[in-house]
Amino acid sequence: MSKRDYYEVLGVDRGSDAGALKSAYRKLAMKYHPDRNPGDKDAEHSFKEVSEAYDALKDPQKRAAYDRFGHAAFQNGSGGGPRGGAGFGPDFSSSMSDMFEDIFGEFMGAAGGARRGRAANFRGSDLRYNLEVSLEEAFSGQTVEVDVPTMVQCETCDGSGAKPGTGMSECSTCHGHGKIRQAQGFFSIERTCPACQGRGETMDQPCSDCSGQGRRQESRKLSVDIPKGIEDGTRIRLANEGEAGLRGGPPGDLYIFVSIRPHELFQRDGADLYARVPIAMTTAALGGEFEVPVLGGTRAKVKVPHGTQAGQRIRLKGKGMPVLRSSQVGDLFVQMDVEVPQNLTKRQRELLEEFDEISTKENNPSSSGFFKKLKGLFDHMGG
Repeated sequence: MSKRDYYEVLGVDRGSDAGALKSAYRKLAMKYHPDRNPGDKDAEHSFKEVSEAYDALKDPQKRAAYDRFGHAAFQNGSGGGPRGGAGFGPDFSSSMSDMFEDIFGEFMGAAGGARRGRAANFRGSDLRYNLEVSLEEAFSGQTVEVDVPTMVQCETCDGSGAKPGTGMSECSTCHGHGKIRQAQGFFSIERTCPACQGRGETMDQPCSDCSGQGRRQESRKLSVDIPKGIEDGTRIRLANEGEAGLRGGPPGDLYIFVSIRPHELFQRDGADLYARVPIAMTTAALGGEFEVPVLGGTRAKVKVPHGTQAGQRIRLKGKGMPVLRSSQVGDLFVQMDVEVPQNLTKRQRELLEEFDEISTKENNPSSSGFFKKLKGLFDHMGG
């Protein structure tokens, strides 16, 4: 069976540039790849056909020969191109390797110049720092200083890892590529060079201060901005403030996890604050007022209406926490805990007994109604 025209196989015009050829090849290679079409002989044939066509047309010299002589340019070994219907020979293995690099290169850091020996990206690790702040600091916002143990760039070798005055040599194992290639079946698999860890070069003499790592252990002082209204559990990212990368690699990031210490008066719920205040029974009955502290160093007056019940809350608008990155402010809710008098004197007891005798149902509507229902329940039970 005669071979199809290579341009027809890739679905491109004869005048297409290298970018159009590569784009068409990627789409078809992904479409017909054996891993996506297990057991499909037609897909396998199309995959080999696409790979053969691209292997011939991506090389300017091979393409020129094909444009002039067609498939005859590659017969009998001439031209160095694919032979015999793209069997699984050495040329096809090379094409397969190029295909993997073209398709997956940008995801594996192996695209373009990186395939030709660019130094590997030894990025430093990200760090976590737990920071505890007070509710007052969360209310007003503040810049705090933290002491972070980390790895910093070695000043002696400027992070290269090499002893000053010495240089780097091409890796003899991978010859500067940073990767070594091994054939497995009809696939050609690349892996990071174990001798140079992907750098493509090895140092002549390691730096004595950092033992060739290009970094050393040190404690750093950093300033962290705590914004107004920050909430418990908030994470703050400080870019490039993590560990220094190995041998000149970029640094990682530092993540500050903020927790807020419990307050002796206030409990927080979002932007709202809650406070429980014990008041005398007489204040609850007759009404009154008192002051409570407010975050920010001010005070607020709380007016207690007469007849206030235990657990009743009084809202102080705008006296809560600021909302993060907003002009809004929450409220402060003051809960009344009515305190029953203790250690009564004889006279106090007499007055309370006298008050109890002259009390009516209207003075205690809730308790009167409850015990009335309770009596009805007992009567219904025959008690």
